[in-house]
Amino acid sequence: MKFAVLGPLSLTDGNGSLLPTAPKTRQLLALLLIHANSLVTLDACVQELWGESSPRSAVQSVHARVFHIRQALSGDLAGRTTDESKRILETHHQGYSLQVEEGSLDRDVLEAHLTEFRRAQARKDDINVSASLRSALGLWRGRTLLDIQQGPYIYSYVTGMEDLRMTLLEQCIEAELRLGMHHRLLSELSMLVSRHPVHENLHAQYMIALYRSGRTAESLKAYHRLHETLTEELGIEPCHRIRKLRTAVLTESAELDVVTQDRAALSMDLMASR
Repeated sequence: MKFAVLGPLSLTDGNGSLLPTAPKTRQLLALLLIHANSLVTLDACVQELWGESSPRSAVQSVHARVFHIRQALSGDLAGRTTDESKRILETHHQGYSLQVEEGSLDRDVLEAHLTEFRRAQARKDDINVSASLRSALGLWRGRTLLDIQQGPYIYSYVTGMEDLRMTLLEQCIEAELRLGMHHRLLSELSMLVSRHPVHENLHAQYMIALYRSGRTAESLKAYHRLHETLTEELGIEPCHRIRKLRTAVLTESAELDVVTQDRAALSMDLMASR
């Protein structure tokens, strides 16, 4: 049985999808999954599903939805008994816990890739930094839990996971820029700055990739688009690091050249995430 939260919620077995159909039942399943192998209190379930406006029948409704999840786990496609489904979705005095085997949840696979990333990062091995991060990023099939209604717990989880996703992407691009892969990154970065028009670090990376590809004028245009968007929409100037990068492009500073591994730190102030 496989569970996935990095994109649409997914629960599959060898014979196909086991997902329940009711939106709030799926929301409860998502809540249990993001706290896999840990107790989720009945109060947390009610708060997630209804917030401060929970009906009088909220507790009974949670119990019913747990029953429906167990039905999905023990249905014809699953081939499990009711007792087996109760061992997967356990009842406790204060709530419930969903027991997920190691490696069955895509988030666990993500953690394995991140462990490899941290090891490569410690060795200053940008080739394997890039490989491990691309594998990690490839686990996302869209925005985290994009098809699930969000109460306070799921909203907090989705926000954190999407922030992590962006951080990993920036770190991956930084490593690939250090490896001299600027030509390959141009299309991806062009799309990213279009989607994130006020994201300064992505614009910095795009400017560097353009400059190293011999497209100095376009690099400066990318800066001016960012400057215009920030001033018109937010009333602020680009940060000092971006202004410094613009000056470096104008003066063709050697800081912008691809550097060897042992000199990479010298240009991190221009390339690193804030």
